[in-house]
Amino acid sequence: MQNKKPKKKKFRVEPGESLSDVLAAMKAEGYQPVRRFEQPVFKEENGEVTVSHQEIMFEGKLINEEASQ
Repeated sequence: MQNKKPKKKKFRVEPGESLSDVLAAMKAEGYQPVRRFEQPVFKEENGEVTVSHQEIMFEGKLINEEASQ
């Protein structure tokens, strides 16, 4: 049975979750953050488009590749 992890993985910050929660989860899975992405999420109210919130994602790189093989 092979449990090979991908070299890169994306982690999304969900509503109600802090950045430190996501970073701790990344570390627990064996990844370190290498890039942070932010993009606006839009909603339409009364015919007008506004920014609802920012979606934050981290790209993680596998810390120890030998451990995944």
